[in-house]
Amino acid sequence: STGLSTFGQENTEDLSSQHSWSEPLQRLKNHHLPPPKQGAPRAFRLGIPAFDLFPFDVWAKLQAGFWRNPAPAQLGYGDPAGEPALRELIAAYLRRSRGLTCTAEQIVITSGAQQAISLCAQLLLQPGDRVAVENPGYRAAAHAFSMAGAEVAGVPVDEEGMECARLGRLPDCRLAYVTPAHQYPTGVTMSLPRRLALLGWAERNDGWIIEDDYDGEYRYSGAPLAPLAALDRAGRVLYVGTFGKIAFPALRLGYLVLPAQLAQAFSQGKALAVRHSEVSSQCVMAEFMARGHFQRHIRRMRKAALSRRNVLKAGWPVDIAGLGSMPEVAAGLHVKVSVDNFAREQALVAKAEAVGVEVAALSNFWLADSEVPVDKRAGLVLGFAAVPEGEIAAALMKLRKAWRKG
Repeated sequence: STGLSTFGQENTEDLSSQHSWSEPLQRLKNHHLPPPKQGAPRAFRLGIPAFDLFPFDVWAKLQAGFWRNPAPAQLGYGDPAGEPALRELIAAYLRRSRGLTCTAEQIVITSGAQQAISLCAQLLLQPGDRVAVENPGYRAAAHAFSMAGAEVAGVPVDEEGMECARLGRLPDCRLAYVTPAHQYPTGVTMSLPRRLALLGWAERNDGWIIEDDYDGEYRYSGAPLAPLAALDRAGRVLYVGTFGKIAFPALRLGYLVLPAQLAQAFSQGKALAVRHSEVSSQCVMAEFMARGHFQRHIRRMRKAALSRRNVLKAGWPVDIAGLGSMPEVAAGLHVKVSVDNFAREQALVAKAEAVGVEVAALSNFWLADSEVPVDKRAGLVLGFAAVPEGEIAAALMKLRKAWRKG
């Protein structure tokens, strides 16, 4: 998952006038991603880990070792489910770190979390099916479901996560997409009662749950709750993981942990789109994990993210009209701060951009047809891991000056 949250309308042809174009091409008018942010990361860009700390020298040596003497079998068409060694290591890692009992046979390697979500949309949904998404939530997932022809329904999020009572009142809902470990973008953690209620909903309604654990490695206080996939006894949860938040986003490497009955079908479906994922990155990641570099890097990244979070928390501007205080941040790589109304939110974002600081507007994460009044959708979302502490402190100084003017 990334900070892409708004509809990018620029350079989009008005397909509605092209009557000969297919329905999916027509849908793209409203369901595509904006261009990614260009250039080196700035404070407080979303979706970016501390990749300045990645051991590129180690990665380069492992990559060179792979290409120095590649096995002939690794130069042909690969397994569409992914390299067996990597899948075994991911299964072992999830058993140890998440309490998620799974086998390599249940894992399909993907090109990041977004391909995993899109694959779920393509294979689990038919045009007209209803899908529940968190609102506010990760808009790129909603786009993927809409492109599959689904009807996307936003379900409110409170301090315990998705409101499952509201979900239960949605008629004919086939699938629910959630980010329970660290809700995107509000940052709340789904409570255990809500997790159990959501699993009960799926079992009663023969539905599916996509659990996106996009930054689950980052936990700073309290014991993490078991993932939905670890609590699932009915085979209804599809678990999405990614290496992009531990390594770097350009490494398009993610995975799906599937109920056993879906694993072969998802491998076959992926093969029709891309045959298989790029092999060398999979093999290098497998070596990176097998030699202990991955676990050491996770510890380094968690420590760095905590330090960067603390600098943001300590230096957050106070006494800015309409701007909330910095909340506690127990997990993840971003934080949501309240703002009292939409106009003020937009002004704060614009003033930040004017001084070279990236701050995302919470209002952009809501579905367009939300029942919630526009002023109640306001807030700021800040990623705190993208740049070192010194740059965070400098950005906060700029914000204090910019936001106190006028």
